[in-house]
Amino acid sequence: MVHPYRVAILGATGAVGTELLELLEQRDFPLADLKLLASARSAGRTLTFKGEQLPLEAVNDDSFKQIDLVLASAGASVSKAWAAKAVAAGAVVIDNSSAFRLNPTVPLVVPEVNPQAAAAHQGIIANPNCTTILMAVAIYPLHQVQPIRRIVAATYQSASGAGARAMEEVKTQTQAILQGQEPVAELFPYPLAFNLFPHNSPLNGEGYCEEEMKMVNETRKIFGAPNLRVTATCVRVPVLRAHSEAINLEFDQPFDVAQARAILSQAPGVKLVEDWEANYFPMPIDASGKDEVLVGRIRQDLSHAAGLELWLCGDQIRKGAALNAVQIAELLVQQNLVRPAIALAN
Repeated sequence: MVHPYRVAILGATGAVGTELLELLEQRDFPLADLKLLASARSAGRTLTFKGEQLPLEAVNDDSFKQIDLVLASAGASVSKAWAAKAVAAGAVVIDNSSAFRLNPTVPLVVPEVNPQAAAAHQGIIANPNCTTILMAVAIYPLHQVQPIRRIVAATYQSASGAGARAMEEVKTQTQAILQGQEPVAELFPYPLAFNLFPHNSPLNGEGYCEEEMKMVNETRKIFGAPNLRVTATCVRVPVLRAHSEAINLEFDQPFDVAQARAILSQAPGVKLVEDWEANYFPMPIDASGKDEVLVGRIRQDLSHAAGLELWLCGDQIRKGAALNAVQIAELLVQQNLVRPAIALAN
C-alpha cells in the first residue's frame, strides 16, 4: 500500500498552481494532507479540490512543518526565498522556476528522459523550462537510437507562458482591436493580439535572450551532453495556450524518416499526429489540455543528408509545467525518494 504524503502547493493561485491542483485530483496522487500557499493578498480565499473548499494560506516560516513534498510554482524570487526553508523543515521541493535549474547539485528532470537523475536530489528537484520539456520529450527517443549532434529550434510560444493574467491581456487586446480601439500592453512590452515578437526576456551579449539560453543549457544538462550544439529562436505568438516548436536535428548519419516515425509513435509522452493528404499536423488548439506532446510533419532535411525536421505542439501549462512536476512527484513516491538525504546548502 502506498504511503500517503503531506503536500503543499506554493503559488496555488497561478495558472500552473491551479493546474497542479487539478492534476493531483485527476491522477489520484496519494495525499494525506494538501496545503495551498500563496501571497498574503490571496489568504482567506478558497480553491476546490475533490469537492471540498481548501483555504489559501499566506506562506510563512511555519508553512512547511509536517510537509513531505512542496510543488513550487511562484517564480524564481519566491523559490529562492522559501525552498531552502522547506528543505530544512524536511520537505522535498519540486521547483518550477528557473532558480535552481543550472545548479550542479540540483537534478533537472523530465521523467520520460532522465528519471534516474531524481535519485541524486539533495532536497530540491528542478522542473525545466516549458519549451525545453516539450522538445526533450519529442527528440530524446531519437537521440537514444542515434545521438543528436546539433539542434536548431524555433519556438512559437503562447500567452500562457507568461501566466493567467497574460492570457486575459491577449483576450482584452483582441476585443479592443475588433472594436476599433488601441490595444493596451501591460504584462507584455507590446500588444500580442494579432501580432508576434521575439521573446522579450533579457538579451545577452551575443544577442540571445534568456528564454533561448534556457533551451541551450537545460537541454545539455538533461541529456547529459555538455557539448551538444543547440541554438534557438523564441517567439511569442497570439495563441492563448500551448506552445509550438519547429525542430531541425542533425545526426552523424542519415536518420530514416520511417524509422523516426515508428520510434515516436511508440515513445512515452508523445502522440504522433500526421495526415499528409489533409495537410493536418499538430496544432495548439489540439494540444491544449492534453498530456501528450503532439509531434508530426517528420521529414528529411533537404539541405542536409543527416538532417531531420519535425514539428511539435504541447500544452505549456500541463506537460510544460504542472504535469511534469506531478510526474516527478510520482517518480519520487514510486522510488521512495521523497525524504531528502541532506539539506541543500545556501
